[in-house]
Amino acid sequence: MAHPACEATHDAGDTASSNAPAGMVRIPAGTFLMGSNHHYPEEAPAHKVRVGGFWMDRHTVTNAEFRRFVDATGHATTAERPANPEDYPGALPDMLAPSSVVFVKPAARVDLRNHYNWWTYVRGADWRHPRGPASSIDGLDDHPVVHVTFEDAEAYARWAGKSLPTEAEWEFAARGGLEDAEFVWGAEFTPGGQHMANTWQGEFPWDNQLTDGFEWTAPVGSFAPNGYGLYDMAGNVWELTGDWYQDHGKIVKACCTLDNPRGGSREASADPRTPQLPTARKVMKGGSFLCAPNYCRRYRPAARMAQPLDTSTCHVGFRCVLRDEAATN
Repeated sequence: MAHPACEATHDAGDTASSNAPAGMVRIPAGTFLMGSNHHYPEEAPAHKVRVGGFWMDRHTVTNAEFRRFVDATGHATTAERPANPEDYPGALPDMLAPSSVVFVKPAARVDLRNHYNWWTYVRGADWRHPRGPASSIDGLDDHPVVHVTFEDAEAYARWAGKSLPTEAEWEFAARGGLEDAEFVWGAEFTPGGQHMANTWQGEFPWDNQLTDGFEWTAPVGSFAPNGYGLYDMAGNVWELTGDWYQDHGKIVKACCTLDNPRGGSREASADPRTPQLPTARKVMKGGSFLCAPNYCRRYRPAARMAQPLDTSTCHVGFRCVLRDEAATN
C-alpha cells in the first residue's frame, strides 16, 4: 500500500451513479502529477493536471468484443482495406495492398537504431490474422484485439456509446491512486521477483526469455490489477488515446493549464523527420509485450509514444471510457 503522501488527490464528493456500466471501473475525479522528469524527454515536464470523474473499461477491448462490433456493423479495419494511392504518391501498387506491421524476431543481435530490423509490413496481416495471413485468432477470444488504427478504435467506441480516453485520463487511471510512482503498481519493476505485466525479458529484439510466461499477447487480466481495479495498464499492448501527439514541453508551453491538459494539434502531431509524408499521430500509452529494459522502458504510466493514424501493428490496442456527462444521458 502506498504511503498517503504518495497518493494522488481525489475530489471529495465524487458522486457518480453506483450502477457501474458492465465491465467498467469507476475512476474518481482528481488531481495528479502527469509526466516525468526522470525518463524519456517527451515525458517532461511533470505537471499538475485535474481530470473529471469517468468510467473506464476494466481491460482492453478483446478479440471477442471487437468481433461483436464487426458482426453488428460490417466494419472493415484499415488493415483490411487497400491504401488510397492519392495518399502515397509514387508508391508501388503492391505496397498499397491491405497489410499491417508485424514483429519478426531476428536470429541474432541487430542495430537497434534501425527498427526495420524487426518490423515488417505483412500483406494479409490484420486483427483476424495477427501474425500474417496463415495465422488466426482461434483460441484468442480473451486476448486484446490488435492491428487496429485510431479510426478503428474510434468506430468501436462510438458503436459502444463510449469514447477513447484522453492522455491525461489514461495516465491518471493507470496510476491507480499512486502519485509519481514509477510503475502502475509501485516503485519496483518485479516486487519480490513477481512479474506484474507482460513485457520482454532478455535482450530485445532477439532473445526473449519468456520468464513472465508469454511471448506475444496475454489474455486480458493475466496479471494483478492496479489500485483502481484496472488490468494491463502496463505491457501487453499499447493503448490508443484521443489526443494528438506532441512533446509535453511544447504542449505545456503552448496551452496546458491545470484544468486543460489536452494534447497538441493535428498539424503539430506530424513527424518532423518525414516532412514529405506529414501523417498525423495520436498518443498511445502503456507499453507492450515488446518493451524491454535494453530498448524501450515504456511500461510506465508517464511513458508515451506517437502512433500514426494510418498505421496498425501487432502490439497496439485500446480501451474505452464513459464520462459522467455521457453516463447520465
